[in-house]
Amino acid sequence: MRELTEHLEIRRIRAEDADDISRIQAAITQSPVAIDFRHIIEDQVRKGEDASLVAVHNGRVVGYMISYTVFGGFGLEKGAAWIATLGVDPKFMGQGIGKRLAEEILAVYRQKGITDIYTSVRWDSVDLLSFFKALGFDRSNFINLRKDLSS
Repeated sequence: MRELTEHLEIRRIRAEDADDISRIQAAITQSPVAIDFRHIIEDQVRKGEDASLVAVHNGRVVGYMISYTVFGGFGLEKGAAWIATLGVDPKFMGQGIGKRLAEEILAVYRQKGITDIYTSVRWDSVDLLSFFKALGFDRSNFINLRKDLSS
């Protein structure tokens, strides 16, 4: 397939993008979306300091990347950024959209002087691991910990 990246509009996320993002997430997982994207996006828009973007092709949102900044924390001496989630409409996967979103987000944080970008990927998500590896991501000094409060 031909890359669509030159025909994409990459722009900041808007509150009205929540339904499209939910649609993309449901298409990826092939299940109903349990994430409240509307709340997440409204918070992003309200704060205005984070870099969360959508890719638009022919007036339709076909991809998204949501990230946020972190100031301080366990082992973080300065500001850092966290890529929380991303998705590309399965009909448009493999055409450079995720890469383009990532490059734009990295450029925003570079301009802000943030040098450390983190994300978390399931160990068995080979496609996502490969994607982030191709962008230059590597293992960090952090270990993800989890506490299940349901029991």
